[in-house]
Amino acid sequence: MTFGLSSEQESLRREIRVFAAKEILPHVMEWDEHGTFPADVVKKMGELGLMGVIFPEELGGAGLGYVEYVLAIEELSRVDGSVGIIIASHNSLCTNHIMLAGNEEQRKRWIPRLASGEGLGAWGLTEPGSGSDAGGMRTTAVRQGDGWVLNGSKTFITNGSHANCAVVMALTDKAKGTHGGVTGFVVERGTAGFRSGKKENKLGLRASDTAELIFEDCEIPAENLIGKEGDGFKDAMRVLDGGRISIAALALGIARGALDAAIKYATQRRQFGKAISEFQAIQFKLATMATELDAAWLLTMRAAQMKDAGQNVTLESSMAKLYASEVACRICDEGVQIHGGYGFIKDYPAEKFYRDVKLCTIGEGTSEIQRIVIARELLKRM
Repeated sequence: MTFGLSSEQESLRREIRVFAAKEILPHVMEWDEHGTFPADVVKKMGELGLMGVIFPEELGGAGLGYVEYVLAIEELSRVDGSVGIIIASHNSLCTNHIMLAGNEEQRKRWIPRLASGEGLGAWGLTEPGSGSDAGGMRTTAVRQGDGWVLNGSKTFITNGSHANCAVVMALTDKAKGTHGGVTGFVVERGTAGFRSGKKENKLGLRASDTAELIFEDCEIPAENLIGKEGDGFKDAMRVLDGGRISIAALALGIARGALDAAIKYATQRRQFGKAISEFQAIQFKLATMATELDAAWLLTMRAAQMKDAGQNVTLESSMAKLYASEVACRICDEGVQIHGGYGFIKDYPAEKFYRDVKLCTIGEGTSEIQRIVIARELLKRM
């Protein structure tokens, strides 16, 4: 798994692994059971630079690239996917949207606070009736005086209850829809007419906060418009190119944790007078799990390296996200199977990995959407 990594990158990986073992591992099941948001750990991750991994040092970030970002999310998610997705959403979606589409003044205004961990970001595209079909968006932004008034709601928003600011997509021209009629806005906590709604009670990733964002005659100053008016959907798609790399990394981490747990259990569990790791049926499972995980890791690293090189990664990030997420689901399923009855109870970590991983085939574009994107990009390149 060290193929192509520098000594500095390996050092970063070890540092985050130690942090995760010390600060996250002892609390994982408590957070999961109670749906507790790990606010103290988020602050500590800010001190480590993990809340601004991919942003330049002059804006308060760590000044690292997507390869380091993948390593960070992978190591955190290896212990708890909830922490991994908090970091992924904050970096890849909210903060990165401001970085990609914002002007210099907007970057200096918001990114240093977000990159330091002083602030937490959320990103609002999905709505109750608008998931894979972003064209079904109903949240609107209407000009009023020197600003805008937002009305509508967003759902399934990571960090939705705790975020200090959110980048939100809204219709500014219904007639144009996603083709020039969607605009992005930064909405800060405390703005009149903006509140969080229902916090979701989820299958997995339960320590990660997922909630509604609700806008009722929410007045937004003109300077909070991100990018050009009408370019919000186009900017969101650019943001998702990087975001899908982070979800691939999330899947890798969860799968790595599940494989580690399966190997540990298989070497300790004895049946018929010997460890079950000595049975060929178990060995074949472990071999397939490890091989598919390494293949997914290489696909993800290819996308990360291309992203760092400034290349278009629409195809490669979708491939990485699709394959890593589906492989991770298979690995976590086999992890439960190897544990047998113990894989079905909370005394062992296998069941949590199994619950957590499913989101990876859904969030930031379902597997079905990834296949559409991949096919479209292949045909376009021909």
